[in-house]
Amino acid sequence: MRIAELMFVASVVALAYPLAIYPMIVWLVGTFRPLPVRKAVITPRVTVLIPAYNESRSIARTIENKLDQDYPRHLFEIIVVSDASDDGTDEIVAGYADRGVRLLRQPQRQGKAAGLNAAVRIATGEILVFSDANSLFARDAISRFVENFADSSVGYVTGCLTMKSDEPNVAGHGNSAYLKFENWLRYVETRAGSVVGVNGGVDAIRRDLYDDVPSDQITDFVLPLRVMAARKRTVFDERVKSSEDANVKLGSEFRMRVRVALRAARGLSYMRNVLNPLRYPFTAFCIWSHKVLRYVAFVFMATALVSNVMLARHSRLFAALLIVQLALYALALLGLLRNLPSPVRKLTALPTYFLASNVAFAIAAARFFRGESMATWAPRAG
Repeated sequence: MRIAELMFVASVVALAYPLAIYPMIVWLVGTFRPLPVRKAVITPRVTVLIPAYNESRSIARTIENKLDQDYPRHLFEIIVVSDASDDGTDEIVAGYADRGVRLLRQPQRQGKAAGLNAAVRIATGEILVFSDANSLFARDAISRFVENFADSSVGYVTGCLTMKSDEPNVAGHGNSAYLKFENWLRYVETRAGSVVGVNGGVDAIRRDLYDDVPSDQITDFVLPLRVMAARKRTVFDERVKSSEDANVKLGSEFRMRVRVALRAARGLSYMRNVLNPLRYPFTAFCIWSHKVLRYVAFVFMATALVSNVMLARHSRLFAALLIVQLALYALALLGLLRNLPSPVRKLTALPTYFLASNVAFAIAAARFFRGESMATWAPRAG
C-alpha cells in the first residue's frame, strides 16, 4: 500500500501547492525582498483598443465609459476593432466618429489577436490600453495605468477586474471568489517581481514591446510572457478598477473556461522558452507554479480519489478522508441543480465552480493534444 499512500499524499500536495503553498512562498519573497513599482504622474499619448464581435448591446456604453476618462482628451485615442460584426455594432461605433472614435473593420472573422495586430499598426499611442467590449473602467483608470510606466522596468500592467451579478448563481459566486483570490495573488506576485496571469480586459503595454501575436494565440497570455522574456516586469495595480457583467449561466462559464485553458495551453507551448528555469529562474518557477500545475489539477484530483479508494479499505483515517472527498464532490454536483435555496447555493458555489473548472481543463487538455486551436468565438456563449 506504500505506493498508494505516496500517490495520495503527492496528489494532495500537488493540489494544495498552487493554491496555498506557492502563494505563501511568493508572499515571503515579496515581504523580505520587495520590488516596488516607482509610480509617477506622466502623460504619454495613449491608444485604447477595444476588440468587438457582435457587441451591439454593450459597445455604446463601453465607448461612453472610455470617453469619460479623466485623462487629457487630446492625449488618447480610441480604436474599436470589429471582427466582421453583423449585428449593428459597426454602425453604433461609426456614430462616434465625430468624437474621435475610430472604427477598424475586419471584413472576415479572424479573431482577437489578428484584430489587435491590425489596430496596433495604426495606433499612435506610446501606451496601448486593452479593454473588452463590455468592460467599464473607473474614471481614473487610464491615469492610474500610465503612472506605472514611469518605472522603466515596467512593460505591462494589468488592472483589478470585478464581476457584477444581480442574481445568486454558481457561475457568479464562483468567478467572483476566483477573481478575488487571483487579484490578491497578483498583488503579492507584483511585490516579488512579475505577475503570471492578467485580466486581458483591463491591461496596458508599452507600444515598443508589442509584436504581432499569431491569430491562434491568446494575446493576454502571450504578451505578458513576451514582456517578461524581454526582462521587463508585468505588474498588477489594484487601483485600476474595471467591472464586467458576470456569466449567470454555468454553461457559458464552463465553455469560457475550456476556451481559455485550450488557448493558454497553446500559449505555453508557443512561449515555452520562458518555462526554462536556467534562462528565467524566477519567471519559470512562477509559471510552473501558478499556471501549469493548476491546469493539470484534474490529474491530481483523479489520482487522489482513486488512491484514497484503495487505501480506505485498510485504514480508518483514509476511510474518513474518502468520506470528506466524496462529500465535497456531492456538494459540487448538488450545485448543478436549479432553484436551490440561497444558503445551499452559497455552500455549493465554490465546490461546483472548482469541479466545473477542472473538468473544463481536462477537456481543454484533450483538445490541445488533438492539435485543436481556437481563434474566434461568440460573445457570452463562450
